[in-house]
Amino acid sequence: MKVYNLACPLDHRFEGWFASEQDYLAQQDKGILACPLCDSAEITRMPSAPHIAKSGSSKDIPSSTELTISKGQAGNLSGEVVALTGGDHSHLEAQVQAAFLKGMRDLMSRSEDVGNTFAEEARRIHYKESPERSIRGQTTLDEAEALRDEGIEVMAVPLMPSLKNTLQ
Repeated sequence: MKVYNLACPLDHRFEGWFASEQDYLAQQDKGILACPLCDSAEITRMPSAPHIAKSGSSKDIPSSTELTISKGQAGNLSGEVVALTGGDHSHLEAQVQAAFLKGMRDLMSRSEDVGNTFAEEARRIHYKESPERSIRGQTTLDEAEALRDEGIEVMAVPLMPSLKNTLQ
């Protein structure tokens, strides 16, 4: 089993597990290797340190990564604290990031971008003046609160500019 550190042109780093180096090269030649974050097929192999097993106590090697979530008052998750303890948890971070980006891509593909007319279009849909559908766009915090006050369900989704091009 070969484990390689890989990266895409956007510098998303991830591990790839292959039966052999020939298996890695064959998958790369066929273009079936893809970044789990942005789906880029331009994958490069990164330098990696060899893993040398130590003899002796296994206490030095953590057996798992622990995820601890402390909730704020009355179960409010706005004060959420996440602590990762244990060994190298970069693979967990990459998995969480990949899951988030997959969800965001799904959201983007299943909704219509109405841009700055979000509040107006949300009202039209709510009052049955426009066909019902999922929409996304931009509005002010005050306008989003006004929509909620009217009984229109809206959700703020932060979108970092550096990720915007990788979601579409």
